[in-house]
Amino acid sequence: MRLTVFGATGGIGQEIVKQALASGHEVTAVVRDPARFAVTGTGLDVFRADLTAPESLRRAVAGRDAVLSGLGARKRSDAGITARLTRSVLAAMEAEGTRRLVVVSAAPVGPEAPGDGLLDRAMRSMIGAILKEVYVDLSAMEAELAAGTTDWTSVRPPKLTDKPLTGTYRRVVGGTPKAARTISRADVAHAMLGCLDDPSTVKQGVGVAY
Repeated sequence: MRLTVFGATGGIGQEIVKQALASGHEVTAVVRDPARFAVTGTGLDVFRADLTAPESLRRAVAGRDAVLSGLGARKRSDAGITARLTRSVLAAMEAEGTRRLVVVSAAPVGPEAPGDGLLDRAMRSMIGAILKEVYVDLSAMEAELAAGTTDWTSVRPPKLTDKPLTGTYRRVVGGTPKAARTISRADVAHAMLGCLDDPSTVKQGVGVAY
């Protein structure tokens, strides 16, 4: 497939690029600063762009089979950036007629898992209060997806770790795995790539966790 990856310098974005290249896909990695992007490989094109300007992104998404986004706030003060930048990506995709989009969100944006215990509900509530602005931003991003015309999927992980790829995790389309506590960035990237040709995930949130 011909893929475009936004947020390619981030932890999940870099994993998407690496795994996609390893699977033989052609990848365009969209970055603001190529000096911060260390991934190399056959089939990779690094595209420098201003993510706040949709017109500058159109060439990056034109003729692509799918777009994946690892965009997200790196700290609480960045809250608001995810919805704003995703709006630019959506505008560029809609202008070029590129339809398939998979983004990363977060478990607290999705529904509570049926049967979750008191500890998991308390932890979810505490984290939600601490990172309220970040989750409001992600909820706004998902509202932008729902209002758009793309065939989107939002992958919602809990706490992220830097553990290696396992390829073994729980996935719930339209919901959240029970006792969803952690998952590695590598496995989130794996899950996002796995959603690309899975029609059951179109216009759905997908909860993932160990």
